[in-house]
Amino acid sequence: QVQLAESGGGLVQAGESLRLSCLTSARTDTRYRLAWFRQAPGKEREFVAAASRWNSGSVDYADSVRDRFSISRDNHKRTVDLQMNALVPEDTAVYYCAATDRRGPDVPNTYVYWGQGTQVTVSS
Repeated sequence: QVQLAESGGGLVQAGESLRLSCLTSARTDTRYRLAWFRQAPGKEREFVAAASRWNSGSVDYADSVRDRFSISRDNHKRTVDLQMNALVPEDTAVYYCAATDRRGPDVPNTYVYWGQGTQVTVSS
C-alpha cells in the first residue's frame, strides 16, 4: 500500500511558476512509476508527466506541458515534484499524484494509488 500527499497548489497569474510536491508513504523503489495527472472542471482526468526508476531516469510528458513543466523524483526523500513554468489559464485544474507498479500506458486506469489532489488556479 502506498499513500500519496500533494502540496504546493495555489493561485497564480498567467506566466508565473508553481512547484508541486508529492510525498509518498513508502520507499518507492524502481518498481513504481510516479506520475502527475490533472482534472479540470467538467473534463476527464488527464496525464501530465511521469517518472520511472531511480531519480527521474525515464520521464514522459503530455504534449501540452512538455516545454513548460518538469518532473523530478527523489527516491531517498520519497518525493516526486512537478515544476510548472509559464502557466496559462488552461492549466487550471486539480493536480493529482499517482503511483503504479503495473505496466501500461499513462492513463488513469493504469495507476493504482492516488493522492487527494491539490488545486492550481491560473488567472489571466
